[in-house]
Amino acid sequence: MEISDDVLDALLAGAKTAEEIAGPDGLLGQLTRRLLNRALEAELSDHLGYEAGQAPPGGAGNARNGKPSKTVLTDQGPIRIRSPRDRKGTFEPQIVKKRQTRWVGFDEKVISLYARGLTVREIQGHLAEIYGTEVSPDLISKITDAVLQDAKAWQNRPLERVYPIVYLDALVVKIRDGHAVRNHACYVAIGVNLDGERDVLGLWFQQTEGAKFWLHVLTDLKTRGVQDILFVCVDGLTGFVEAIEATFPTRRCKRVWCIRSARVCGLSPTRTARPSLLTCGASTPPSTPSTPATSCRPSPRNGIPSTR
Repeated sequence: MEISDDVLDALLAGAKTAEEIAGPDGLLGQLTRRLLNRALEAELSDHLGYEAGQAPPGGAGNARNGKPSKTVLTDQGPIRIRSPRDRKGTFEPQIVKKRQTRWVGFDEKVISLYARGLTVREIQGHLAEIYGTEVSPDLISKITDAVLQDAKAWQNRPLERVYPIVYLDALVVKIRDGHAVRNHACYVAIGVNLDGERDVLGLWFQQTEGAKFWLHVLTDLKTRGVQDILFVCVDGLTGFVEAIEATFPTRRCKRVWCIRSARVCGLSPTRTARPSLLTCGASTPPSTPSTPATSCRPSPRNGIPSTR
């Protein structure tokens, strides 16, 4: 439903500055408070089966039992709302649940600040300065810890049994470590499933890139359910082939040249070194002649190998 211009003009009457519109006690905060109160009243009316001020159906039954107030942290700052209750205690509000003190958008702001490297105390000061609300360090820690738990569950989720293509590469990213910002290697595994959909299989962080940790990454993928990979696209890191063959010992890897894997992943490559595409398949039986390897020759125009 679109709000008419007449309603907007009536709401904006008297609001002349940005502070009066979006400040802690501005129009948006008041409107959010009124909307939440009305929505909670509507939820309770639907639960009881009759509107406020009317008699219960049949003259008896469950009834309203006051509207205790509580403070909810929102994008517009702290808002004092009234949460209605029923006598039997069976009403479970969904818009603002019982014991909920943070509304939509607040947690996302805390997480965004945390992801940018701000400390808990810095986040606390930022919220106090922008929204005029005091948030305890314990509350900020609870919000960020909840996200870390979700991230850990995602990192350990079961994977599909077969991936036709898996791209493995390490990106150098800057991570705040205490009071300093240092470069770390972010190990990235991207898989293409049987439906042709790409999925980030996992992210791992180390100080540097090495084949030894890639062995750990491949072992983790196998532990989470990956049994077969048809094509593995990697760079020319020493020991990469051995790490793959150690994790999938029944596979035989054959090295050919290809366009940089980052382009296949939709990324913009910045290095000129060409990666390798490891074709991993079942070992060829002795009685079956091997298929001739593809002949790769450099392209005269751009230096990228082409097949014939």
